[in-house]
Amino acid sequence: MAEEFIAGRNAVAEALKSGRPADMLFVAREEPGGPSGTPGSLGPLIALAKSQGVVVKDVKREKLEQLSGTSRHQGAVLSVAAAAYAELEELLASANAKRESPFLVLCDEIEDPHNLGAILRTAEAAGVHGVVVPRRRSAPLSQTVSRTSAGAVEHIPVARVSNLCAAMETLKARGLWIYGADMAGEPYDARPLGGPVALVIGSEGKGLGRLVKERCDALLALPMRGKINSLNASVAAGILMYEIVKHR
Repeated sequence: MAEEFIAGRNAVAEALKSGRPADMLFVAREEPGGPSGTPGSLGPLIALAKSQGVVVKDVKREKLEQLSGTSRHQGAVLSVAAAAYAELEELLASANAKRESPFLVLCDEIEDPHNLGAILRTAEAAGVHGVVVPRRRSAPLSQTVSRTSAGAVEHIPVARVSNLCAAMETLKARGLWIYGADMAGEPYDARPLGGPVALVIGSEGKGLGRLVKERCDALLALPMRGKINSLNASVAAGILMYEIVKHR
């Protein structure tokens, strides 16, 4: 797998705690707690890395920006292998292992890595068993996604499928009810949402694709009482995820 860089203290810490294989931790030379400095805010992170046999390298901040492609690295960048995807069956197995009804989130062409990262963060917090993304027209599990998810990408499996509609049919055959977020749907709190369920969130610009929408068992709409007629995809996803949590 290709080399990947995770930036930001929370994201790096979660990657290390999850046991994800890492090659090297780069820390800013002038950061308190750096190898040439005194123990400080980076001290625990450095100790965690060393306890797992990860080499810690003292570099200039410019190097961190070069590696991570961002100035928002908080003085720490971790070199890892690119995140691996799970299989769809693994997501269902995760629910079965916990003796819980499956709760999945499907992302229909979410191409903004910040939106995908935010969805993963909320999904992990809400107890979702896994997230499904299409192979094409979806943000990859990049360091931007990892950073935005605050490390949640290390704890929630993400399955990548060739055909989202086919995956939906598979899930329906396994007994899941599939609900899509769509402005043309019924009020989001109008029906019980317990049991095995999958929530489908559409792309930032187009919403749900026609074929995806047709395969949903029902469409759910959030009330829009202001002058803006739509919500950010990750915000809508968060509201609907916790509505489902309420019914579970």
